Amino acid sequence: MLIKNKVDRSQLMSVLWEIQRKKRHIAHDDITKIAKEFELSRMEVEGVLTFYHFFHRKDCGKYTIYINNSITSKHAGMSSIKKTFEQEIGIPVGKLSFDNMFGLYETACIGLSDQEPACLINFKPFTNLTPEKVKDIISRIRNGEKPKDFCDKPKSNIQYTPSKDRTVFFKPYRDFSSLTFLKNNTPEHLIKLVKKSKLAGRGGAFFPTGLKWQFARQNEAEIKYIICNADEGEPGTFKDRVLLQEHPELLIEGMILAAYAVGASEGIIYLRGEYRYLKKEIEKVIASYRKYNFLGSNIAAKNPFDFDIYVHLGAGAYVCGEETALIHSIEGKRGEPSTKVVFPVEKGYKDKPTVVNNVETLCAVPRILEMGIDKWLSLGTEKTPGTKILSVSGDCKNEGIYEIEWGMNFREFLELVGAKNPKMIQWSGPSGNALSKVDFDRNICGEDLICGGSVMIFDGSRDIPTILKHFSDFFVDESCGICVPCRTGNFLLNKKIDKMITGVATKRDMMDIKEWSKIIKTTSRCGLGQMSSNSLNDAIEKFPEVFEKYMADESACKTSFSLEKATAEYDQIINEITSDYE
Repeated sequence: MLIKNKVDRSQLMSVLWEIQRKKRHIAHDDITKIAKEFELSRMEVEGVLTFYHFFHRKDCGKYTIYINNSITSKHAGMSSIKKTFEQEIGIPVGKLSFDNMFGLYETACIGLSDQEPACLINFKPFTNLTPEKVKDIISRIRNGEKPKDFCDKPKSNIQYTPSKDRTVFFKPYRDFSSLTFLKNNTPEHLIKLVKKSKLAGRGGAFFPTGLKWQFARQNEAEIKYIICNADEGEPGTFKDRVLLQEHPELLIEGMILAAYAVGASEGIIYLRGEYRYLKKEIEKVIASYRKYNFLGSNIAAKNPFDFDIYVHLGAGAYVCGEETALIHSIEGKRGEPSTKVVFPVEKGYKDKPTVVNNVETLCAVPRILEMGIDKWLSLGTEKTPGTKILSVSGDCKNEGIYEIEWGMNFREFLELVGAKNPKMIQWSGPSGNALSKVDFDRNICGEDLICGGSVMIFDGSRDIPTILKHFSDFFVDESCGICVPCRTGNFLLNKKIDKMITGVATKRDMMDIKEWSKIIKTTSRCGLGQMSSNSLNDAIEKFPEVFEKYMADESACKTSFSLEKATAEYDQIINEITSDYE
């Protein structure tokens, strides 16, 4: 089951997954064997497996159920789904049934926000759940059916694309077509073209793609790597899932083009554990490209040019969306971000020059070559040419995927998605910005209102502090804990939100939130801590009337502590007892 000889540590997570799948947990003896064969300490192995949500130390059931507990799921009726699962299985969330048949757990966003409530059963998706559907699912499993045989096939729900001549992503594509570019063009020319396109990272950081490729090419090494970040863990985001379902060939060709540009010979798709059900289909596409000699040794598009791709499966850790944490995860380590003494384009995976781009970024490159640079630059705005894919969920009529041209008016966008009475829009996920009606006349583009991909809409019936509490809980749970500002600061902010909700917060608490947020933002190691307080501070600024009603009357609120007053009753009792003995 394990390995015959000492192997590269980068195989560690694959081994952990193999044991988890076969035994439904990773036992004490398994850790000992793994440590011996990888020449690691038990503590190192245990440190890795306990870092990820989907590795278990105890049996998690023959059928492991993960209910999505995201805020959009809760608003869609998750509580009744959870209650029905508990009743049908006979256990509360977090427990294992007495016969070890079912394990029931909650997890964060699983990339199905437009089809909530949703869950994963043995990592097979079940969407648009109702209590009746849950009862049917459990009944069918008890009767011997396998989840893989009757699970849902998540719809892509592509609600909108521009006119046919202005759509970039969601339109037919002829396999291998962009690779003809390699035959008569140099890597330098490809990089120059990508730089001219102004394509920037579509995962949220928006770093210029061509510049990143140029830096990687300039760093000499015997081997270089291209990594696709398919770990979209930002709650409310599912655009990359749809791209992987609709056009995986774009991703494969984008990685091949990137490899040619920088001189890489190996590619890795880091696929989030929640998308495990997509792994086989992606590998089929990779196999097809190998079959026609567009992957492997001396690929048909350019000779000599060797490049191949494999899929690395994550195991549930939001912080692995940060590129250095992702690299550590692939290397078989805890997915903790590193300090940016050097960047991955200099020393990344296995200390070699590494380019990390997300799915949408890589998929854009073949399309740019297909349509031509002039056509691409005619779309969108001066700063952000082209189109952008947005994942829309929440209180709107038309949840799903929107491919829009950069520059669309935000109010027009809200009308397009069917948002009625929108109060707060969480823009770019919980780590992004909270928007209100003062933002409705802005434009969606790099010059004004830029977005990584997640759009969650909340109408006037929703309680804003409760939403913020949910976001804060997420950041507290997902912080890797390596740096104090993020680990402790987010915990303290979470407690301030608790005070708001219970109605005992004061102006001092609001000042603390502002001051502590600055410390967390400026001193945290990675984007999680640097951006975790954005929505909280935005909401306080844009919805002052909401927070005022939660504020305590400071004149009536006892904010100081007096030991004398606190022990007065105790002292009185002691005095009475003492006097009885005198």
